Amino acid sequence: MAQARPSMQELIRQRGRAGFVGRSAERAAFRANFGTGPDDERHRFRFHVHGNAGVGKTFLLRELEQIARERGALTAYVDDGAGSVPEAMAEISRQFAAQGRRLKELDRLLAAHRERRHEAELAALDVLGTQPEEAGPSTGGRMVARAGVVAAGMVPVVGPFAGMLDAEQLARVADRLRASLVARFRNHEDLQLVLSPEQVLTPVLLRELSDADAPWIALFLDTYERTGPYLDPWLHETMTTDRHGGVPATTVVATAGRTPLDPSRWGGLADFVTDLPLAPFTDTEARGLLAAKGVTAEPVVEEVLRLTGGLPVLVSTLAEARPTDPDDVGDPSATAVERFLKWEEDPVRRATALSCALPRWLDGDVFRAVAECPEEDLESVWAWLRGMPFVTDRTGERLRYHDVVRAPMLRAERRRSPRGWAQRHRRLAEHFGRWREETGAGRGTRGPWADGTWRELRLEETYHLLCAGEPDALPQALRDFVQACDTGASAAGRWARALVDAGTDADAEATARWGTELTTALDTEGIGAALGLLLRRADLDTRTQARARVVRGDELRGAGAHAQALTEYGRAIALDPESAVAHRNRAGIRGDMGDHDGAIADLDRAVALEPDNAWSIALRGEHHRIAGRDAEAIRDLTEAIRLDPALEFAWASRGATHGRAGDPDAALADLGRALDLDPDYAWAFARRARVWRALGDPRRRLADLDRALALSPDWPWARCERGDALRVAGRDEEAVADLDIALSLDPVYTSAYASRGESLARLGRHAEALADLNRAVEMRPAYVWALCRRALLHAAMGRQEEARADVERVRALDPEAASSLVSELP
Repeated sequence: MAQARPSMQELIRQRGRAGFVGRSAERAAFRANFGTGPDDERHRFRFHVHGNAGVGKTFLLRELEQIARERGALTAYVDDGAGSVPEAMAEISRQFAAQGRRLKELDRLLAAHRERRHEAELAALDVLGTQPEEAGPSTGGRMVARAGVVAAGMVPVVGPFAGMLDAEQLARVADRLRASLVARFRNHEDLQLVLSPEQVLTPVLLRELSDADAPWIALFLDTYERTGPYLDPWLHETMTTDRHGGVPATTVVATAGRTPLDPSRWGGLADFVTDLPLAPFTDTEARGLLAAKGVTAEPVVEEVLRLTGGLPVLVSTLAEARPTDPDDVGDPSATAVERFLKWEEDPVRRATALSCALPRWLDGDVFRAVAECPEEDLESVWAWLRGMPFVTDRTGERLRYHDVVRAPMLRAERRRSPRGWAQRHRRLAEHFGRWREETGAGRGTRGPWADGTWRELRLEETYHLLCAGEPDALPQALRDFVQACDTGASAAGRWARALVDAGTDADAEATARWGTELTTALDTEGIGAALGLLLRRADLDTRTQARARVVRGDELRGAGAHAQALTEYGRAIALDPESAVAHRNRAGIRGDMGDHDGAIADLDRAVALEPDNAWSIALRGEHHRIAGRDAEAIRDLTEAIRLDPALEFAWASRGATHGRAGDPDAALADLGRALDLDPDYAWAFARRARVWRALGDPRRRLADLDRALALSPDWPWARCERGDALRVAGRDEEAVADLDIALSLDPVYTSAYASRGESLARLGRHAEALADLNRAVEMRPAYVWALCRRALLHAAMGRQEEARADVERVRALDPEAASSLVSELP
């Protein structure tokens, strides 16, 4: 049987590895680590490679990954293509799946995180002033999800809001959030997936890693100077505490960045971490690499050493061509071409290598758009380029030039032909713009900025327009930055970095300065500070200023600073009275504050401005539902469904409205459709359970509540609903267990205290029951059901005077309930 021939990718990898000479001590230390068990004191769980650009960190990290694979490890490599902890987890999951180990539950939650980040809803009811069980789909829309992406550490409120609120306001907001944040969301897991996604995702990742059928698990995190600010705190917490569960002891993590590890975080863990500082190749190491490539002529070796300074990426690049005749030895004016492609004789390859330095990343489509070679040579030149040492394979599909190589190539191309430079960047911008339009994003309820592929193509289009020096490129990039902020911190950070890159690559001082200052503002204080910088200093048009005010309002709303958010939305509307999004988002904050009539007035205006916007119409319908106007709610929600039949929010809200209006068949049909569209829609399951309760079907009621809690175990409303269902079924011990959890999640959940008090009373735990019922009545003095339960408990405890007092209170509030209560008293 003929032996299978290796693929092109395998040959490229083999070729790259064959050229890896040097760093023998580092490789040996890493390899030896797999020869010691995790319980051996010599074993290390983390390795950190660090050194200046071009010193070979990525090369070494990739070699360490290959060593791990040779030892049977399940491996994943992540670089700054992942802009957050969840994105890093998604890349780990993708690579594990490619090796035959799917992380199914993690993938499900990551998908939910991506969706909730755009669509998480803020419950519109005040926790202390309304019935918690009536909290329904959000009236606040998706902006809270986006705010939450930035505000992951906002309890207590710090970081992103420090520049927007004074210390007294921060303390007030933090106190309010601690008591009510969970209750304001219809689904607590949605809240966590938006505000603190790693708290939900990390335990699942660790559980699935523990189940992985592999002798070792090895994670490789590159460009740590960029990813470390968000990955390092998470990594430290995950590896050194039990907060998220146990990390498999067979896990090894290797990181690589320009700086050493933070000593305040890792300094006391010397027996846990191996530090691998890298310097340029020694003379001996560089000569060894050259000799392995057949480059031994001393004049050539001396020229290579002079040009490269021992930087491994440069030594390896020049060695790749195996030069034998250094005609220009000693020439001090080496250009980028001479430095990196000096001995490449094929003019097509030389021209293509330079052209391909222009885009920030390459895939097959970008390569075809930029390569300067005949059609018949494209595949062979693409394979050659992928094998060059200065090109890194980021994801298996995209390539990126090493910064040390790309930067001088770009400078050389810009200086060689400024007009040609501008034309080529303009053409690339046109390509990215066309690909962006082909995505078809923005045709549904959500705009194009909600689509990650669309955003990425828009970003590269913007970068190339900036490099081309188009007159409107920088003002448009700043306008787009506002939209990126509206999408979330990760997108905003990418936009700011693109400005830095374009300013540096095109030698455009104003662009670079804006990118640097926006990056600093994002890193230190968050989106609100970055938008404040724009509003103060950028010459933004009125509409963009209004949009920036809206996003700042969203940030403040996410922090619970309702009054300040309302002010920002008002300023946005004053700047742009035709801004539908400003009216829609102000409706959300008015709903949060209990002003549903005001919210509906704002949504009337939003709908008048955008009559075909299904989301605005659905939100207005939801406000009508909360306000008890069922006919108006059904009218709006029906229209929203007509405009966007895939809007599960509208189906669920209309189903809940039908249920309350006494039409269980219509309610079941609508809630079923919502679940067809989103099988993991926990709120729809919980609302359908309400319908089963009305129909007297306890089995189906409990089944739907079980499903809702399986999807969202930390959702207090669903816990209380199931506690009530179990109490009605006579399963009081189980009811108390659920209600205990509900109250641990939301300590101000009035009806949970009342329900638990009733179950405790039936279990004979009278003192505890009385404490709970007292607490419920204290929180809501006109709570008739709790007063009735307490009157019966007083009577059972022989406290007749207290029982009579409660009966009189009930009589004053609800005479019919008082008559029924008297008939129950002994």
